[in-house]
Formats: sequence, structure tokens, C-alpha cells
Amino acid sequence: MSGQKRKGRKKVKVDLELIKELRARTGAGVLDCKNALIETEGDIEKAIEVLRKKGIARAAKKIGRQTNDGVIMAYIHPGNRIGVLVEVNCETDFVARTEDFQKFAREIAIQIAAMSPVAVSRDSVPEEVLEKEKEIYREQAMSMGKPEHIVEKIVQSKLENFLKEKVLLEQPYFRDNKKTIEEFVKENIAKFGENITIKRFVRFELGE
Repeated sequence: MSGQKRKGRKKVKVDLELIKELRARTGAGVLDCKNALIETEGDIEKAIEVLRKKGIARAAKKIGRQTNDGVIMAYIHPGNRIGVLVEVNCETDFVARTEDFQKFAREIAIQIAAMSPVAVSRDSVPEEVLEKEKEIYREQAMSMGKPEHIVEKIVQSKLENFLKEKVLLEQPYFRDNKKTIEEFVKENIAKFGENITIKRFVRFELGE
């Protein structure tokens, strides 16, 4: 009927300041922020989760592409007792030279300074480090009088916890412990539209 109102999707008016805040917190585009806030009816925390999930999905399509450019970022922690050099790669010099990418690389360097990882990924953890940790855990379990099959389970469980604490990509991001560094990287892959990899790092601490 012509006089009958047509039912449609509920319109949500999004405050411009809310869009600005969401953009500042996520780095996502204005339109993406607006749509996420509309979808979540103005709930900024839920909107962050929506953008995070979409960003990770977009990033998955770019992972595996060649990263032949990037930067080597240096960071000296206040007090001059801890220093970090990290190589962060992207696909083009254009992205590598942007202020946002430089800031991202610096965040990775600060993470390394603060959380003292032993390797970028599980695959790159030195075998001698793994063997040393296993030996310590095995001796601890055996000193408690545990049977051999229980000892091995304890060793594997403690080793898993060690890897989550000491592998850079699996560590909680120091500014937001709800996400890992791997998720933080994927968010930035979506943001820059290029694949990003953390190739290598070295961490110096006075006296070590």
C-alpha cells in the first residue's frame, strides 16, 4: 500500500568524534570506521573487534607475498641500558618510507626491548635453547618423583608456555594484551595493503 511505511534497516547516527576516536585507535579508514560503528550501533569496543576481524581476513590474502623492502629500526630504552635493532620488511619503498610504517617498526622494537623474546617465530627458536629448557623442566619434574610418562607431559606443557612467552609473534602486544604481535602485524598488513614480515632482531642489555 502506498500509505504504508516501508520497513528498513534501523538507521544509526554515528558521531564524528566517535569515528575519529575509532580511527585513532585502529588506524582504519574513515568509511570502515563509520560502517563498523553503524554495525555495532555506536559501541566502540565492539567496533574495534569488527575491524580487527575484517583486517585479519584481509591480511590473510596478502601473507606469502614477497617483502623485499622495509626498514631497520633502532630503539634505545630510557636509561640507555637496553637497545634493539630489528628488521621489518614490507613490499615497497613507498610504504617503508611512510611515517606510519616507521612508527609500526618502532612499536616492534619497543616490544622486543620490553618483553625480551628469543626468536621471531617458533621455527626460528635455536635448538640449543629448546634443549636447555627441556633439560631444566625434566630435572624439575624428576626431582618431584614423577614417573617418566608424567615427566614428559610436564616438559611439553612447560615448553609450550615458554614458547608463548618468548616467541615474538606469540607474545601479547605490550600496549594491548588482548592481541598477540602476530595479530598486530596482520592488522597493519590490512592497514598498509602490503604483506609485512619481521625478519630478524638483536637485543642488547648492559652486562649481558
